Amino acid sequence: MKSIILIPTYNEIDNIQKLVPYLLSKYPEVSILVIDDNSPDGTHKWVKDFAENDQRVHLIKRAGKMGLGTAYVEGYKYMLTNGFDVAVQMDADYSHNPDDVKIFLEHIKNYDLVIGSRYIKGVNVVNWPISRLLLSYFANMYTRIITGLPIKDGTGGFKCFRSEVLRSINLDKIKSNGYSFQIEMNYIAWKKGFKIFEFPIVFTDRFQGTSKMSKKIVHEAIFMVWKLRCRSLFGRLD
Repeated sequence: MKSIILIPTYNEIDNIQKLVPYLLSKYPEVSILVIDDNSPDGTHKWVKDFAENDQRVHLIKRAGKMGLGTAYVEGYKYMLTNGFDVAVQMDADYSHNPDDVKIFLEHIKNYDLVIGSRYIKGVNVVNWPISRLLLSYFANMYTRIITGLPIKDGTGGFKCFRSEVLRSINLDKIKSNGYSFQIEMNYIAWKKGFKIFEFPIVFTDRFQGTSKMSKKIVHEAIFMVWKLRCRSLFGRLD
């Protein structure tokens, strides 16, 4: 299968300079797409220069800081337009272990959506303060109760989609960001009957750069689960 790794970035120059070469060396058959929100630190310039010498690396430079969800939507559209079969999405900050990509590429042969789960076997999160850990854990429990989504980690961002899933979703209607974006994509895939698989990962909070978490992202997720449930009841998920 023709595979691509989608990496949204905003001020991730220190991380992306290490991550991209490492991924290319470990997975020589896989392409990489960096979707950068016009980072002031020059992330997009470094990727552009690197891509001139390696055709496996691609760049979408956006006008400004437009959010995680819309970045992934642009990445999905790029993936579908350019004939990729599989898209792995991951963070640039090493909170997602690049060595786990091989596990996604193996499981996606038998499933439509594969999720790297922090909570399917206990709690596998490193370096988070207890307040954020509890927020994330109970946000996932809240999501399962309200929506019925049978996923332990519905808010995680380390995932892998087959192209069939993304083609079935009207990506132009996906406007959410952060936690709520992850929930929305998982929920629609589940409701459409696609096969979903979770396997345990260890999530390690970033050592470099600044977290993009905000109260706005949390509030959006709280209301998104109710919105999804209502849309499902009235047959308006498409």
